[in-house]
Amino acid sequence: MLRPLTRRQLVVDLVLGGGWLLLNALPSLPNAATVLVAVGMGGIVAIRRLSPALALALAWAVAIGQVLVGTGPLPADLALLPMLFACAAYATPRIRWTAFASAFVGAALATAAVAFPGVLGILSFGHAVDLDLGGDGASVARTVLVIGGMLAFTTTVFLLAWTAGILYRTWRQARANLIAAAVAEQEIAAEQERTRIARDMHDVVAHSLAVVIAQADGARYLRQQDPDAVDGALQTIASTARDALGDVRVLLAQLRHSQSDGPQPTLGDLDRLVEQLAAAGLAIRREDTGAPLALATAQQLAVYRIAQESLTNALRHADTTQEVVLHVGWSPHGLDLTVTSALAGPPPTGPVPGLASGSGHGIAGMTERAVLVGGHLTARAEDGRFVVHAWLPAQQEVPA
Repeated sequence: MLRPLTRRQLVVDLVLGGGWLLLNALPSLPNAATVLVAVGMGGIVAIRRLSPALALALAWAVAIGQVLVGTGPLPADLALLPMLFACAAYATPRIRWTAFASAFVGAALATAAVAFPGVLGILSFGHAVDLDLGGDGASVARTVLVIGGMLAFTTTVFLLAWTAGILYRTWRQARANLIAAAVAEQEIAAEQERTRIARDMHDVVAHSLAVVIAQADGARYLRQQDPDAVDGALQTIASTARDALGDVRVLLAQLRHSQSDGPQPTLGDLDRLVEQLAAAGLAIRREDTGAPLALATAQQLAVYRIAQESLTNALRHADTTQEVVLHVGWSPHGLDLTVTSALAGPPPTGPVPGLASGSGHGIAGMTERAVLVGGHLTARAEDGRFVVHAWLPAQQEVPA
């Protein structure tokens, strides 16, 4: 029955309720009836978001009390508007539609309380409209028109408050759906990229283990010091490597539905990649600094794929009239890969960081590749340019 609110929301509502109470109770002193109405309406303001159902029940209790006492509408009754808004925006369907019906019934009671206070009220404090139902036809028509106008105006105001709550509820749901869809899309992109990485890693691991097996089998024929011990050790290495190769293939098969074999690109293929994109109309300047290191196959594959995705995105989305810079910076500890391109429009934005509008699945995939080889990646707009920066640690390959 009670909705979860943050401490800030709860404090704000309590302060608003207390302020509404004081604003309407102090001018009404010493009239006990109007003070009680102010207390009730202040309570409605305070609990409208915490418990819309309780606020609606309290509103009916206060409204019925006003009708019976005959106070007529008071300024404090404006608290019914945020109450109707809260019921439409936050309440369950039953309470929401009960509030909708209450808008009509409440408007009728408010109109009747003003038009006929002596009929509905036990104690009458007068009425706000001078009615003449016993005069000539013109007087009766004027009276009916006034009562109809009051009823239409009050109903319209109540329904506007309720409709505003429905619109706010719809907006919140649409926003939540957009965020959920963006998060789901990012997760799907990451899963699809894991599938592609599984295919690539199959070739990398299978090749590496095949080399180990071949070397171990060949070493069995090298009879040097203690040939029997060496032979036994190499037999164990070969057996373990074969088992590991089988296990890796089983694990990779679980990550994807199909697998295809093929040669994997390396750092040496970056020049060919640059030439291909340059032929497609992208002006690229490559910069290399530092002393190159011998990277493992997985690192080289990650560098190539990240550069490929970044340059392809630049060809699709960047201002191709300006030069794209591909910087490969070597250090004793690893490699910095930076791709900088000019933005064709305003910086991309979106509800989910890292999955900006127009960026597709590329950023999620590049980040996944960098993380899997122990590095990290950032992609963001800086001073009118879009910069993709990846850091990959050096893991030197063991010579065959």
